[in-house]
Amino acid sequence: MSDFEIQIERLSDRPQQFEFEVREGWWAAREQASETGTCQVEEPFRFRLRASRSRDDVLIEGEVDGRVGLECSRCAKRYSHALHDSYRLVLEPARGRAPLDPEGESGLARNGVCLGEDLEAGLYRGPVVRLDDFFGEVIALAMPIQPLCDEDCRGICPHCGMDRNGPADGRAPAPGCECEDEKIESPFAVLAKLKTGPGDAAGESD
Repeated sequence: MSDFEIQIERLSDRPQQFEFEVREGWWAAREQASETGTCQVEEPFRFRLRASRSRDDVLIEGEVDGRVGLECSRCAKRYSHALHDSYRLVLEPARGRAPLDPEGESGLARNGVCLGEDLEAGLYRGPVVRLDDFFGEVIALAMPIQPLCDEDCRGICPHCGMDRNGPADGRAPAPGCECEDEKIESPFAVLAKLKTGPGDAAGESD
């Protein structure tokens, strides 16, 4: 049974506070099922949310915080990344409506909720909404698209393969890396040589 659930019948038009903690084991199992395995949970994800009901519609909104270990996309080093994001979800009763895709129907049967493509709207069915899939999507969207250990990370030298960052406090070139980036000559310089070449040759023949 899910630990992340809300009972619809207990909600009213006044927002109720909920707090859920997502631990490493839950996220690791989810990553294994999706064959990703891109991060390590260093601090549990904490979901603080407010849930209310307006007639039959359910509104869920709040924030998530956590800390994960990621691999820098430039230098490939592991680093600690603080995670923070906000979310908002409006659920309407499914009633006679059925999701167009099998995954959506499975979500309604399993968790009582079917998420929309934009993750801000969806359908629910039954007295209980289980938020496992929703929490998983919120965490995935909060992850950086291009993880960076530092905005000024210099990455790996393309010539010798060494880390260009050097000591963590100095950002100086790494010891042993004295490579210089190749300068690409402007194509206009090549055209200039072609233009002056015949003239020089004509001058020599006179």
